[in-house]
Amino acid sequence: MSGIGPIPVRTTIFEFMSAKAAALGAINLGQGFPDASGPASVRAEGARLMLEGPQQYPRMRGTDGLRTALAAFYAETQGLALDPATDIVVTSGGTEAIAATLLALLSPGEAALVIEPAYDAYAPLIRRAGATANFTRLFPPEWRITRAALEAAVTPNTKLILVNDPVNPTGRMLDADERAAVREVALAHDLLIVADEVWEEVRPNSRPHVSLAADPALAGRVVKIGSAGKIFQVTGWKIGWALAPAPLAAKIAATHQFLTFTSSPTLQDAVAFGLNSERAWLTVMRDEIEAGRARLADGLAAAGYVVLPSEATWFLSIDLAASGIALGDVDFCTRIVEQHGIAGIPVSAFFEGEDGPTNVVRFCHAKAPATIDAALERLAAARRALG
Repeated sequence: MSGIGPIPVRTTIFEFMSAKAAALGAINLGQGFPDASGPASVRAEGARLMLEGPQQYPRMRGTDGLRTALAAFYAETQGLALDPATDIVVTSGGTEAIAATLLALLSPGEAALVIEPAYDAYAPLIRRAGATANFTRLFPPEWRITRAALEAAVTPNTKLILVNDPVNPTGRMLDADERAAVREVALAHDLLIVADEVWEEVRPNSRPHVSLAADPALAGRVVKIGSAGKIFQVTGWKIGWALAPAPLAAKIAATHQFLTFTSSPTLQDAVAFGLNSERAWLTVMRDEIEAGRARLADGLAAAGYVVLPSEATWFLSIDLAASGIALGDVDFCTRIVEQHGIAGIPVSAFFEGEDGPTNVVRFCHAKAPATIDAALERLAAARRALG
């Protein structure tokens, strides 16, 4: 690993703000977790399996039940043709799927293209593989991907591009033109695509998710990342997966075996139960999430904040500068948690360096109505205090 240089170790902004909120008794709209606990039937099945199901190591690639359920779920919902035996690797959460993929597919001297704002695990994991993270930046309020921006970040050493859709933190879903830009750049430069699609089911019922893995022009070059925690609101279960053509999946599995090797068989099979039987719950969940988004967005607008457009994930953002607030996002988040008891996330944390946007703050709206209303009272007080 010589020549890579030091890799900084730091607490993530999400852990920092959650700890701050807990210490101060603040309402936590920072870290992304819902107030809800997922479908009761899935949790009941998990409890039953804990008592009656297998308790030893399952197969390294995942239980047969979960891999079969994933293949059926994605065939029906996204038109993917997956072989449960060769194309699926179950991991300990979506982040481990990303880690196993990047460590498997990148080598020292290669580069990965990261679209900012980006999940803060991407770049450190790329560097752990000995590779270089190259960045292209999107800016509010549109946050749009263009081919020109992608092309400008491609180098002769670029091996893959990381694409998050729906996007955390912006809450956007990529449109057909943006997916086309990704496709065209990947084909022009023979790049692999790591499609982080963990938010695929957290979107309006009227807007089906379109996976890059379903694009026939990209056959053989897409690794799709998914997460049971996001689909079923059970983030603490830490069950995720990487879906990929067999040659890529074999490399990912070889890395996964030395990261966590496997995950709880009871939780895996409980997720399989949910994928097989709780499609109706997903429809209700999406409507509830949309109601929470609208409740928070309307309340923020009424309090004098400019809310940026979003349609997916558990998040929405406000534009401080457009709201007439002369504070950067870090200072604003520090002030509201310490003085008003409400935690948010500065979106500058999703950028490397000091020159990213510092005027956008992210809030999690996947909360109970009473929690959102209490948060809005505190955010309205903060807005009045700022003049």
